[in-house]
Amino acid sequence: MICDVCPRRCNIEEGKNGSCKARGKRGNRIVSLSYAKLTSIALDPIEKKPLARFHPGSRILSVGSFGCNMDCPFCQNCSIASASEDDVRTRRVSPEELALMAEELKEDGNIGLAFTYNEPMIGYEYVRDASLEAKKRELKNVVVTNGCVMPHILEEVLPSVDAFNIDLKSFSEETYRKLGGDLGTVKNFIKRAAERSHVEITTLIVPGMNDSEEEIEALSAWISSVDRSIPLHITRFFPRRRMSDRMPTDISLLKRLCSTAEKHLDDVLIGNV
Repeated sequence: MICDVCPRRCNIEEGKNGSCKARGKRGNRIVSLSYAKLTSIALDPIEKKPLARFHPGSRILSVGSFGCNMDCPFCQNCSIASASEDDVRTRRVSPEELALMAEELKEDGNIGLAFTYNEPMIGYEYVRDASLEAKKRELKNVVVTNGCVMPHILEEVLPSVDAFNIDLKSFSEETYRKLGGDLGTVKNFIKRAAERSHVEITTLIVPGMNDSEEEIEALSAWISSVDRSIPLHITRFFPRRRMSDRMPTDISLLKRLCSTAEKHLDDVLIGNV
C-alpha cells in the first residue's frame, strides 16, 4: 500500500514501516505509529524555534516524537529524528492532555504549542488534533518542519497553525534528492503556508553543500517572490551525525551570505553563532 503523506510514496507491506519509521501499514491501512507518543517536551523561548517575529520574548511548550521522512547527514536531532519507536522511550500524552498542560503554563509565559524536534508533519494527525484542542483554549500553535509533505497533508493542519518555521535546506533539486526530499514540494508548502500563517524560513549553511553565494542569491530571490518580508534565518552548521568530521561554518561566510540575501529580503538573521 502506498503512503501518500510525502513525495517518497513508500510502498509499505502489512506490518512494516515506511522510511520515516513513524508510519506503517497495520490492518490494511497506513497509520501513524507516533500518535500521542512524545520523546521530548520542554518550555522553550519562542526564539529557539527559531521564530524572531512571532510573539518575541514569549515561551512555548515544545514537543517532539520520533521519525523523519528525510535523511540529512548533518541532522541536529538525529537521536529521535532517525529513530523508530523501538529505539526511544516515549510518553503517551493525548491531544487534550497536551493542550491542558500548555494552558496551565500560561502563567509561566507560555503562549501555546510548538511541534518540533523531529519531523512533526509525518504525524500530522496528532498535530491537527492537539492544535484544535489548543485553539479551544485560545492558545497559539507553531510547527517547525522540513515542509516536505504533500499539499493535502498541509491542509489538514493549516486552519489551526499560527506560525511555521520551515527548513529550506538548499535551492538545488539534486541536493534535495540526496537528502531524500523534493525541492518543488517544499516550495509549494512555503507558498501555501505563507497565505494563511506567519512563516519564517531557516537555511542551515553546510560547508560544501549549499554555501555558495550563487545558491543563496537564488534561494533568497525566490523567497522574495513569495513575500520579501518573510524572515530568513541563516544558521551555522556544527559537526553532527555522519558529518562529525567537518568544521563548523565559518562566521565570515555566514555574514557574506547574509549580505547576499539582504539584496532580496527585508529581514535576514544569522543564528547559532
